[in-house]
Amino acid sequence: QVQLVESGGGLVQPGGSLRLSCAASGFTFRYYAMSWYRQAPGKERELVAGISSGGRSTNYADSVKGRFTISRDNAKNTVYLQMNSLKPEDTAVYYCNAEVYSSFWGQGTQVTVSS
Repeated sequence: QVQLVESGGGLVQPGGSLRLSCAASGFTFRYYAMSWYRQAPGKERELVAGISSGGRSTNYADSVKGRFTISRDNAKNTVYLQMNSLKPEDTAVYYCNAEVYSSFWGQGTQVTVSS
């Protein structure tokens, strides 16, 4: 079955960096685009970044452009989200998403940006 397992979240000070990872299994990873979403308390889940199956095409939410970078390693079935210059408003649970035959989500990883 499709499984997505996120890791790499934590507590970081404003201006700091984190790298999130999402390990995928149960489907042919290299065939599918992948995305990162986030959900802050009291807010709707929002798209943060997406990457095409081959990794050549990416897209970002305006709020993270220039600070976050999505990438993937198809040999490792893993998608990453490098987050730099973190702000308190980046605090959220971050989820990995794959649109295979249905929409699949990981369990999420908490990112807290606070001094």
